[in-house]
Amino acid sequence: MNYIKSIGAYTIMLKSVFKKPQKRKIFWEAVFREIDDLGVKSIGIVAFISFFIGGVVAIQTALNLEDPIIPKDLIGFATKRSMILEFSSTFVMVILAGKVGSYITSSIGTMRVTEQIDALEVMGINSLNYLVLPKILATVFFYPFLVLLAMFLGIFGGWVAGIATDLFKPGDYIAGIQLDFEPYLVAYSLIKSVVFAFLIATIPSYFGYYVKGGSLEVGRASTKAVVWTIVVIIFSNYFLTQMLLS
Repeated sequence: MNYIKSIGAYTIMLKSVFKKPQKRKIFWEAVFREIDDLGVKSIGIVAFISFFIGGVVAIQTALNLEDPIIPKDLIGFATKRSMILEFSSTFVMVILAGKVGSYITSSIGTMRVTEQIDALEVMGINSLNYLVLPKILATVFFYPFLVLLAMFLGIFGGWVAGIATDLFKPGDYIAGIQLDFEPYLVAYSLIKSVVFAFLIATIPSYFGYYVKGGSLEVGRASTKAVVWTIVVIIFSNYFLTQMLLS
C-alpha cells in the first residue's frame, strides 16, 4: 500500500513541477547552475570509468579468443557493441544515479528540514517548479552528451589497451569498429539516456522534498533515493530494450 501511495505522491509532484516558471531569468540561471553541478562536474568520473572499462572489455575479449579461426576484428566489434548498447547508456547512468542522486536528495532534503522550502511557499513561489524543473532540464539535455563521451572513450580505451598489451593489432581493432555499424543503436542508447536522466532528476527529488525529521532522516532518504533510482533504471532498461530493439 505504501508503494501505491508513493507512486501517487510522485505523480502529483510531477504535476506541480511542470508548470510555467514564474521568473524566466532566475529559472534559466538555475538551469545553467544545475548543468554545472549535475553534468559538467560528472565528466571526470564518466571519462575515467569509460576509458578503463573499454580497455578491460577489449583485453578480456582478446584473451578469450583462443581459436585462430575466429577473426581478430571481433575484438573491436564486441567492444563497440558493449559500449554502445549497455555500458554507455545504462551503467554510466547507474553510476550517475549514485553520484548525482544522493546529491539531489541531500540538497533538497536539507532545504526541507531547515524550512527553506516552507519559506519559498510562504513567498508564493512554486517550490517544486523552482527546485526540480531546472534539474530535469539539465540532466535530460546534458546526459546524452555524457553518453556519447562514454561511447567514444570506451572504444578509444580498447584501442589503447591493444597497443599497450600487444594482444591484438590496432588495424584489426579499427576494422572491428567499422564492421556492421548501425546508427540506430546509437539513437537507441541516447533515447534510453534521456529516460534515465529524467528518473535520476525526479526520483531523488521526490525523496528529498518529502523527507521528514532531521539530518539523520536526510541521510536515510539519500540512500533510499539511490537504491530506488537504480532499481527503476534497471526495470526501465528491460522494457525499453523490448520496445526499441525487438
